[in-house]
Amino acid sequence: MSAIDTARHEQIRQAFAEVMTFAPPEPENPAAWHMLQFVFGDVWQRPGLSRRDRHFVTLPCVAAADAEGPLRDHVYAALNSGDLTITEMRESVLHFAVYGGWPKASRLNMVVDEQWARIHAERGQDVPPPDPLLPLTTPNDPEDRLATGAQAFKEVNCLPYAPDRDNPFHGAGILNFVFGEMWLRPGLGMRERRLITVACVAFQDAPYPIVSHVYAAMKSRELSFSEMEEITVHFGAYYGWPKAAHLSQVVADQQRRVTEEWAAEGSAPA
Repeated sequence: MSAIDTARHEQIRQAFAEVMTFAPPEPENPAAWHMLQFVFGDVWQRPGLSRRDRHFVTLPCVAAADAEGPLRDHVYAALNSGDLTITEMRESVLHFAVYGGWPKASRLNMVVDEQWARIHAERGQDVPPPDPLLPLTTPNDPEDRLATGAQAFKEVNCLPYAPDRDNPFHGAGILNFVFGEMWLRPGLGMRERRLITVACVAFQDAPYPIVSHVYAAMKSRELSFSEMEEITVHFGAYYGWPKAAHLSQVVADQQRRVTEEWAAEGSAPA
């Protein structure tokens, strides 16, 4: 190995250690080495998103992929680095449950508890008690809750309307819980919820949610055009390039739509 190769090798190992908070394994074959080089030496180092942002894209991808090792490692890294608090991580699990599925979120939740205990054991500390669930910050009155959910639906999706409340899926699910409770919970910011949601709708095969959430993330200005393009690159590294190619096309289409709407509104681009 030349001096240049050796320096590059150490640079990539250091990049891995900075993201994952533990030393990288020694690659056993060319595929493993090139994965380390590309994912940690290149993708995680790109300037378009912060390391914290990238965790919020990575976590739903590894949770959905049923990859036990990467799931444990990335939960550990996000918490051990301090990039995510345990409250943010637990809120991420709930958000992922809605957009990625409750069975996979159940596994993610168990891994979070496991890795949180591991981190404290390594530090010789007791695991602190979780944040109390009650009191909820959202309305308890059913009518107020549905009205709150309808308003949140319009604000999150950047739409002038909300769905019919008398349909059980829309009323009890979308308006009552998803937008009447989950999107409004204080443990996670709107930007972070956008990152998780975009990753989830990108790996699902539902044609409307990917369009609506990519559109809303940019129309709300909570994610810029360039940030959305960078999310696509990071998503491709963790969930695969075919689905990332589709996400990229949706991003391009929705950028044109948002740009046209801003022009009609007399609003400057992000």
